Amino acid sequence: MLGSPLLSKMMRLLLLLLLLAIAWTSSVPTVGAESFDRQNLRMQDFSGQDLRGNDYTRTDLADANLSGVNLQGVRLFDTTLVRANLENADLRFATLDGARLNRANLTNANLEGAYAFDTDFRGAIITGVDFTDVLLDPQTNDILCETATGTNPVTGRETRETLLCP
Repeated sequence: MLGSPLLSKMMRLLLLLLLLAIAWTSSVPTVGAESFDRQNLRMQDFSGQDLRGNDYTRTDLADANLSGVNLQGVRLFDTTLVRANLENADLRFATLDGARLNRANLTNANLEGAYAFDTDFRGAIITGVDFTDVLLDPQTNDILCETATGTNPVTGRETRETLLCP
């Protein structure tokens, strides 16, 4: 019975339906997710918004108000966040590689699990930031340790400890 042509066709049909279902669900976008790739969003006010799932790759968010924003898992690859207000922002598991956060206010932000290997934090305010499991290049980590202070009010972790400062 196992080798019967009818059973073999049914198995192939079920496999095909399964593959189609997987392909369809992977192509369905996240509800509300938008792409802002290469857009100019300078000085915009996004405070308190839930922006999960959005893509801000190469976007200019200089001087934007992103305080209290949920940016979990958001793509901020090569994004300009110069002087942006990211106070109390949730950036867990975000991609920040190549982002420019010069003079940004990251007070009490949570970056746990974020990817930030080639990110520029020069002059950023990092008081109370949680950097737990953030992938940083060693030189950037050393620079951040020079000014790291405070405890994140949500996670209770000290900034210096999350950076593994000496």
